[in-house]
Amino acid sequence: MNDDDARDGTDERRWEAVEDAAELLLDGNHPDALRSLKGVLLADPQNAYAYYFTGVAMSEIHQDEAARDAFAAAVTVAPEYLAARVGLAHALRKSGDVVGAITEGRDALERFPQDGDAHYALALAFAAVGDRAAAVIHLEAFLRSGPEVEVQIEARQMLDELSQGEGAVEFD
Repeated sequence: MNDDDARDGTDERRWEAVEDAAELLLDGNHPDALRSLKGVLLADPQNAYAYYFTGVAMSEIHQDEAARDAFAAAVTVAPEYLAARVGLAHALRKSGDVVGAITEGRDALERFPQDGDAHYALALAFAAVGDRAAAVIHLEAFLRSGPEVEVQIEARQMLDELSQGEGAVEFD
């Protein structure tokens, strides 16, 4: 996660420690993935990847507060971990802290100005507070980042919905 970790191989070892859990998540096996990640964190409480994948697992099983806490731990351990910061923005929005989601999304964009996922997270947060103009700006920036076709279609549908009416819109 930082230059020192990369030089001494720590980052690679931390990634290898979560590979099995990541595979379990891809297979939809959340209980075993979470058990594996717990073991990784007991062995190395500084493993941001383990916190991140814990957040992913919790988000996938709709445990929004637990996801938020796991993503926040990943960001605390590794402030430059973009995926964790974007995950935190989504988890904050889903757990009701839309202002916090906007703050995290903006922080992600300050660190990584062209990141499409950060724009997407901000678009959803701005839509949730009813700032449709800001949501449109960030969805359009997201589309310029070249996401997969399925996600482009979904984003364009969101843009259509945002162009109609006023007020907050919840997307997920």
